[in-house]
Amino acid sequence: MGIFDKIKEKLSNEFIDIVEWLDYTDDTICYRFERYQNEIKNGAQLIVREGQTAVFINEGQLADVFKPGTYTLNTENLPILATLKGWKYGFNSPFKAEVYFVNTHLFTDEKWGTKNPITLSDERFGLVEIRAFGTYAYRISDAGKFIIDIVGTDNNFTNFEINEHLKSLIATRFTDTVGKANLPIELYAANTSELSETCKEVMKPEFGSVGIGLEKFYIENVSMPEELKKEIFEYSRIDKLDLDKLTKFKTAKAIEAAAANEGGTAGAGMGMGMGFVLAQQMGGMMQPQGVQPPSQAAATPPPIPASIQYFYAVNGQQMGPATYEQLSALFANRTVNRDTLIWKQGMANWTALKDVEELKAFLGSNTPPPLPGA
Repeated sequence: MGIFDKIKEKLSNEFIDIVEWLDYTDDTICYRFERYQNEIKNGAQLIVREGQTAVFINEGQLADVFKPGTYTLNTENLPILATLKGWKYGFNSPFKAEVYFVNTHLFTDEKWGTKNPITLSDERFGLVEIRAFGTYAYRISDAGKFIIDIVGTDNNFTNFEINEHLKSLIATRFTDTVGKANLPIELYAANTSELSETCKEVMKPEFGSVGIGLEKFYIENVSMPEELKKEIFEYSRIDKLDLDKLTKFKTAKAIEAAAANEGGTAGAGMGMGMGFVLAQQMGGMMQPQGVQPPSQAAATPPPIPASIQYFYAVNGQQMGPATYEQLSALFANRTVNRDTLIWKQGMANWTALKDVEELKAFLGSNTPPPLPGA
């Protein structure tokens, strides 16, 4: 043996490999330790830092997993790998194995959202659409399972590669969860905390099945079309406001809209008619009690005929009674329509508004009624 061979042998026996991962960024989840021909010397030092897990893979099989710490690699520290290799009495030569370092710190502020609107069925508003978005946080809880099921042979697996899969999983499970919740549509936006916790518990097992721990899940916003919001706000006011006051308010709004609309004689006529009704109602409200107008002071008028009281159905609920004028205002602001069921005293059954003779005037006929006394 020559002198150079002796020097090489001595250096080979004294040199100890260092297996560690230093150069990583926040978006790297898994890194494969690169070693020439994957050879690691007997007695090499394995250094696993906080926030890391080291996983040894032998010919595609999961071997030993190391938590943070410093280890001298031998048959005592590599019991599974020693079994797979068939080392009965230890080993003295370099061995081949793939070493993966997995980043186990918490990945925070990950975004998710519904790509398409979610269609729900509401008892009052029928089919409605909502969207949602928020954030979540996760960490790798089982490094071995994560490498086998997700990483495979990727030598530098990043956060971006797993995020698309996780966001699709979240959107699917969120859709299932809100569908089964069967809440009134306005409560989805008002109960985001409870809904977030429910979704988290539903999703955790699926995350865990591939070695990922879902640590946090937040729904930041549940949105719906503006038209639906307006309907919900108006519906909520019905229980809070007096029906008569609400009718007067909507009548005033209808007059304002009719005044701004110059397209059609029928529409203008209806606006004028409602204006007269409102003027009469407001005049009666503003007239001091006990004071009669001049025309009334001059002569005593005959008794006012009893007005007809109409009942109508909205969303399967009986509403009313309402006078002819009030019903006209409700038709103008679309609370009732031509197909709304109507009943008054003397009618045998509920009948659609379009089939009630005196209410057909609501439908916009251009033929005026006969003049009084004609």
